[in-house]
Amino acid sequence: MTLYTVSAGDSLYSIAKKSGVTAAFLAEWNGISPPYPLAIGQCLLILSPTVTHTVKSGDTVFSICSRYGITRNDLFRRNPSLCGGYIPLAAGQTLVIDFEKAPKADYFSYAYAYTFIKERVLRQTLPYLSSLAPFTYGFTVDGSLLSLSDASLLSACRDYDVMPLMHLSTLTEDGGFSNELASGLFSSPDAEDRLISEIIAEMTKKGYTGLDIDFEFIRASDAQSYADFISKAQRALNQHGYTVYAALAPKTSADQAGLLYQGHLYDKIGAAADRVFLMTYEWGYTYGPPMAVAPINAVRRVLDYAVTEIPPEKIIMGIPNYAYDWALPYKSGETRATLISNEDAPRIAAENNAEIKFDETAQSPYFNYYKNGVMHEVWFEDPRSVTAKLALPLEYGFFGVGYWNAMRPFNSNWLILSQFYRTFL
Repeated sequence: MTLYTVSAGDSLYSIAKKSGVTAAFLAEWNGISPPYPLAIGQCLLILSPTVTHTVKSGDTVFSICSRYGITRNDLFRRNPSLCGGYIPLAAGQTLVIDFEKAPKADYFSYAYAYTFIKERVLRQTLPYLSSLAPFTYGFTVDGSLLSLSDASLLSACRDYDVMPLMHLSTLTEDGGFSNELASGLFSSPDAEDRLISEIIAEMTKKGYTGLDIDFEFIRASDAQSYADFISKAQRALNQHGYTVYAALAPKTSADQAGLLYQGHLYDKIGAAADRVFLMTYEWGYTYGPPMAVAPINAVRRVLDYAVTEIPPEKIIMGIPNYAYDWALPYKSGETRATLISNEDAPRIAAENNAEIKFDETAQSPYFNYYKNGVMHEVWFEDPRSVTAKLALPLEYGFFGVGYWNAMRPFNSNWLILSQFYRTFL
């Protein structure tokens, strides 16, 4: 695996030629579409295929996999252009059967997805995942479970042997997390029992394999009650063979102030849940000033604190699969960043003749550009930042990695993930 930084005068074809790969592969690996624009400073992922196959008339995914002794998901992971079989094979097409470097570690990989995810993106992403969480189930204050129209996502999970996890949150119809709803639930043991019972019934009916509890902005006065609820759910669900996960805000100390943090007791929740998901992102956020979404120096501070409270083998490290575009000047309370994909970002830079720079401290790329007389600033993830992040779970001995979210394509990320790890169930 090589990471190449684009210089003045480079083209997709010239880079491909000197790298010894086809331009088609280079475009596929980096999610670049015709007319294949590149920006100065853009980082490209370059891989080294060791075995390839040219598709012939009559070939099928099954026949190709049988010939080379690989699984269907192996083929899809090495060829994101197939979109997990959503795109049919074409005669003359060259497929990668194997790459030079085989992954060394088995790891759990996880992602969230809204039910309206595009089928093409969903099927392209699932081969790289151990588990998918449809977003989101809710509940009422009396403990009645609010269901989700998740049949298509669950069917897709079965197609790719991916474990579905039920995601339970306090998100309301207005798009915010309700600490009042959580408080009401915790105040009634009967409501908690009803909710847990209905969760087990729904999971059994639909084939879920675990539960991800994600209550955010919990009041400090409810912190112990929240941990107790997770513990109660874990005991009940474990008896039915289900695993319980809990999402955690990115804290750096036990007494960290702020509504986002005070209701999440790392030691208590870490003991109560089977696994925890660390949300190590959103330093750069919609209403905040321009900065990296997940600067690695800040991420490390979260990880360093987490392992003092929670066994590393229980931890899933969160990674962002999105980027932000801010219009400048930033005005607190007024500026609202635009959410974009990590593959959109370099395309925007190329279209506006912007040079991409790399912040070594944050290990994150960014650039500025003008549009209609307005200066913009974009922070995003690229193969450099992804590689830096994916090295951390190995360093810390974590259980795996998780993505918020699977809604946007990011070919280089998934290919790098599959270079680092073999997914497992």
